[in-house]
Amino acid sequence: MDTAPLKHILPTPWKPTKAQILSARNKVIPDIATKDLIALFVGINPGLYTAAIGHHFGRPGNRFWPALHGGGFTPRVYSPFEESLLLDLKFGITNVVERATARADELTDDELRAGGKRLEVKVKLWRPTVVAFVGIGPYRIVSGNKQAGVGLQLAPFGDSHAWVLPNPSGLNAHYQPAALAQLFGELHLWAMAKHKQREE
Repeated sequence: MDTAPLKHILPTPWKPTKAQILSARNKVIPDIATKDLIALFVGINPGLYTAAIGHHFGRPGNRFWPALHGGGFTPRVYSPFEESLLLDLKFGITNVVERATARADELTDDELRAGGKRLEVKVKLWRPTVVAFVGIGPYRIVSGNKQAGVGLQLAPFGDSHAWVLPNPSGLNAHYQPAALAQLFGELHLWAMAKHKQREE
């Protein structure tokens, strides 16, 4: 009997055409999630490039995947096309708002709040140790805490701990790669320790 672990069949990376990107508006990307994750990363909503390829944080130049590796979450920098490998490490990805837009500022506060309520239902079902919001502004709207900053939040979200990270978009000049890696690293150390306590 072959007891070798099953290898993931990963999609071949590809680049969308301009037409494919433009036609991706309002498209939805499947969540990468399961129950009892260590950390569930929550983006704002998919951008058009991300929606066109169908994989989270997909735009070249987005610093999510390098920050994830720099923070110790992954053994190397994963491609967006390798996102399913995160489940083996007990990490997942979803979004506050499911539909893709060209820019996050196309979303209204009401849409973000409604997305937050949907997300809360998912979090209660999946029970991650920590929900990591990737973006301060949307978290402030979803939580109602206008003073929220980066790091562990006092209030839980959907019965899980809540943590806020900066938006890793290349457009966010406030946080350079080294600073992002450090902040992701702080979350990683805390989440791994908290998850271990939870399992004991």
